[in-house]
Amino acid sequence: MNLDHAPPPHPILLPGKPYPMGATWDGAGVNFSLFSAHATGVDLCLFDPTGSREVARLAMPEYTDQAWHGYLPEARPGLLYGYRCHGPYEPRNGHRFNRHKLLLDPYAKSLRGPLRWSDAHFGFRAGSSRDDLSFDRRDNARGMPKCEVVEGAFSWGPDRRPRTSWSETIILEAHVKGMTQCHPDVEPRFRGTLAGLVAPAMLDHLVALGVTAIELLPIHAFLNDRPLVQRGKVNFWGYNTLGFFAPEPRYLASGAIDEMKIAVRRLHEAGIEVILDVVYNHTAEGNHLGPTLSFRGIDNLSYYRLNEDRRFYTDYTGTGNTLNLDHPRVLQLVMDSLRYWATEMRVDGFRFDLATTLAREKQPFDQGSAFLDAVRQDPVLNEVKLIAEPWDLGPDGYRVGGFPPGWAEWNGQYRDVLRRFWKGDDGMLADMGSRLAGSSDIFGHGGRRPWASINFVTAHDGFTLQDLVSYEAKHNADNGEDSRDGTDVNHSWNCGVEGPSDDPKILALRRQQKRNLIAALLLSLGVPMLLSGDEFGRSQQGNNNAYCQDNELSWIDWAGITEHDRQFQSFVTFLIRLRRDHHVFSRPHFLRGAEQSDGLKDITWVTPEGREYTSDDWHKPYARCLGYLLNGRAGAYYRGLSGQRDVDVSFLILINAHHQDIVFHAPETPRPMRWGALVDTAEETGLIEGGIEITTHRPFPLRAHSLALFVHREAI
Repeated sequence: MNLDHAPPPHPILLPGKPYPMGATWDGAGVNFSLFSAHATGVDLCLFDPTGSREVARLAMPEYTDQAWHGYLPEARPGLLYGYRCHGPYEPRNGHRFNRHKLLLDPYAKSLRGPLRWSDAHFGFRAGSSRDDLSFDRRDNARGMPKCEVVEGAFSWGPDRRPRTSWSETIILEAHVKGMTQCHPDVEPRFRGTLAGLVAPAMLDHLVALGVTAIELLPIHAFLNDRPLVQRGKVNFWGYNTLGFFAPEPRYLASGAIDEMKIAVRRLHEAGIEVILDVVYNHTAEGNHLGPTLSFRGIDNLSYYRLNEDRRFYTDYTGTGNTLNLDHPRVLQLVMDSLRYWATEMRVDGFRFDLATTLAREKQPFDQGSAFLDAVRQDPVLNEVKLIAEPWDLGPDGYRVGGFPPGWAEWNGQYRDVLRRFWKGDDGMLADMGSRLAGSSDIFGHGGRRPWASINFVTAHDGFTLQDLVSYEAKHNADNGEDSRDGTDVNHSWNCGVEGPSDDPKILALRRQQKRNLIAALLLSLGVPMLLSGDEFGRSQQGNNNAYCQDNELSWIDWAGITEHDRQFQSFVTFLIRLRRDHHVFSRPHFLRGAEQSDGLKDITWVTPEGREYTSDDWHKPYARCLGYLLNGRAGAYYRGLSGQRDVDVSFLILINAHHQDIVFHAPETPRPMRWGALVDTAEETGLIEGGIEITTHRPFPLRAHSLALFVHREAI
């Protein structure tokens, strides 16, 4: 037994202070503070170093400004604790206090031990349609994780945030375990953990790929839902938060939270920013029939949005509950959590799951909501990247383009338009042009910039890139929900056969379609986001909702990467490098079609005949090809602090989603221009080497289902 982690021999709680919230070690003892507006009393429960035995139960001696607080002299980091809250059990009035349930501190920075499911975790007795109105007296402490007092000191050394500008950002969305579990060059003891994420082989891959930021699926401590456990599954993705300050223990090879800090430091050393996917819209406690683990038992009426009948929860999230950010203390919890991860853990940004929910006042989405206002004025959060998933399941929940200046948003319209265009849907030409040019029709207001659009074709939720070109229907039977889960609207095309095929023509077309989608993504104005594994061709066998699949279906099969996969990775890497080298693809302002001093517009849309697009051309329902010229000399853009003007070369992009070849002529320009080919997705490598050109006298045969990229060469 480590006596440093044991409670003081004769613990006595002194009054302490109401702030800061949580358990704070000051070198001589620990101050405990817990918000509850409606509890009649709070007990601090101390445990032995194994967490299996409660060794002391101390009544919190003071109550100030709705915070219960006390100070424990001689207590040290490593001490394990939890709370029990006294108060009324009146579900119809919104109160669900049950002193028999050990509760986690919402501000706990570390959790020890797993949650072992039993009926004792529920505040009521099961057995009738009115279960939650009954009262359960069983003690659940033995099966509960315990909160751990931590020490915040850490030697960051010369750590420097990369501070990559939004315009230059390229994001890779990744799952800590899914990315590392099967990598042969990651030590077995580190696989599936944050330590494995920053193993040399993983860092080498990220640097070679060229991304500037990694967006991690939730790493806040989360819960495996009981129904999943009963089906032999787990909550693999982690969108089921149990603690907003504690890293998920299963991602810590060492068990210490410093592992998170080490991971951030090493990623920063590699020039890569860290963005966390965070879930503040709901908690893991579910609906009125869910367990009592923390917030519900501390102050249900304050922490959750309740219906007019306070027995039931307002559910904008599809999970059974919604966190009540209308309450100032709940809003404080979220803001304190964000600042903790931005300052103590030094992460570089956040992606907010179902962010529309966070911005609801009572019910409607509101740009002036308390949450959005608090974030907008916060000096810490003004320095990090903020990304909204701009929808939820509530009324009028789809709010793409509706978030205020300073926010970027997942652009679901970008995803859908690119998928539909490349699979050959009618009437997509005008929308495709808008998405390629930064979606100014969605984001071009309020001083917002093109980087407000997070462009993506695939993400964790939905098909992988390989499956997008291999399946037209979801195949989710392994989830055990009779395929009721996951979207039925995939806008995918299987290229002629559903699922695996050994037909060389179909396989070649699928590879070509992947090159088309990834090329369009990386050449579009806005911030591109790739899904980890798509750079190879990872498949989930048609499962478009693998949230509960902690197995080979979700893990990247590094050993199974084929020669075709490596060829595709080289293509992706080439395009990322091209984008980073040429800022014409990531201009900080929207393209307006405005004429420049050289007689060319900043962007010129051209038909296969080489003439500029007219309004009628855009609205031809069966048109599936377009070209556009990006003028590298357009605009007064400047780089760095030197004030040097950012002048780039010009590029020509030709796109053909038709099933037949199209001959493209060189654009009509004030002076003749030669264009040298760099990319042709109809080629197996996706790249062109040699002297292939398109000029006034030499058109280019753009093959079916392909994209070609040309760079301007010296004028004739």
